[in-house]
Amino acid sequence: MTFDTLLVANRGEIAARIIRTARTLGLRTVAVYSDADRATEHVRLADEAVRLGPAPAKESYLDADLVLKAAKDTGAGAIHPGYGFLSEDADFARRCADAGVVFVGPTPEQLELFGAKHTARAAAEAAGVPLAPGTGLLPDVAAALAAADGIGYPVMLKATGGGGGIGMQACHGAAELADAWVRVQRVAAASFSSAGVFLERLVERARHVEVQVFGDGLGKVVAFGDRDCSLQRRNQKVLEEAPAPGLPDHVRHRLTTAARDLCASVDYRSAGTVEFVYDAVREEAYFLEVNTRLQVEHPVTEEIYGVDLVEWMLRLAQGDTAVVTEPPTPTGHAVEARLYAEDPSRDHRPSAGLLTRVSFPEDVRVDAWVETGTEVTTAYDPMLAKVIAYGADRAEALDRL
Repeated sequence: MTFDTLLVANRGEIAARIIRTARTLGLRTVAVYSDADRATEHVRLADEAVRLGPAPAKESYLDADLVLKAAKDTGAGAIHPGYGFLSEDADFARRCADAGVVFVGPTPEQLELFGAKHTARAAAEAAGVPLAPGTGLLPDVAAALAAADGIGYPVMLKATGGGGGIGMQACHGAAELADAWVRVQRVAAASFSSAGVFLERLVERARHVEVQVFGDGLGKVVAFGDRDCSLQRRNQKVLEEAPAPGLPDHVRHRLTTAARDLCASVDYRSAGTVEFVYDAVREEAYFLEVNTRLQVEHPVTEEIYGVDLVEWMLRLAQGDTAVVTEPPTPTGHAVEARLYAEDPSRDHRPSAGLLTRVSFPEDVRVDAWVETGTEVTTAYDPMLAKVIAYGADRAEALDRL
């Protein structure tokens, strides 16, 4: 389906980044904003901007009715959801289709399949992707305790709808598991659409390695190599790099093949990321999840492959399946650091206030949304910018960062 106007259903750096690429493709762009974001960069960059509502996300960016009305009122033929908010909401994607608006991303069925961890795990198993020993959904704590005895401690208790480190609890013994059961179920019921939980073997001192994929929706899927996102705080990524350093060749090949096979098995459409837990001692990688959207860390892949993944997403959404071609050979190394408004003296809690001076370096890539005079609120994620450094090798990239 062709379209000439794109609505970006997001805010911050990702909204600005998508709008810039859309404009290079000749698309008219529409921004949406809450009262807290009235004066931010993505609003000024777009050809038109529509107020959604007050600062709380549920009354603005997460309100599908308001977003779809904005698309209708502005004549937008497509919506790019960015990451977070409505980006992995199958119901929203379905409503876009019903309204005759292109959802720039995977199909609603793919969002549902990979949106719940237990169905994603089943799909991975069917495609022959390596899995950590684990279970399906568990009916009660007695079943969890029995399963943990079979798997062997330590185990990770997970909410099937979880994400971003929410709804997870490491358990090193039966007492810990019994105590965590009620807590994880309560978090799952409050935070996600399903209260279902399951167990997996816990890989201690694990690395977090992922593969960027892109599919044409007709069965062809290409892989853009791997990234390492192991440096995290409270299960939130802080530093990401591509390619993942120090991976044995056979592991790297296995990850890429597994990711491509899994997504090809469901005729995956658009950008996605298959995430793995890597046990460096055993040199084994286990399937973790599929993120059915553009990742925060996608720039490091773009830097070493010389591609624009947002451009690919938009061209595919317009029906150009020929854009999905085997990527070139990657060169060099890229590292991304996330810049946060947080207070280290208060356990890195989000820190609101006025930015009195903002200055970014010009010799590295910076994806940002803040500038001198920006008022940072506590209404949203505290990430202000991403600083991406490229080098001929990892040492050079880190030195530049």
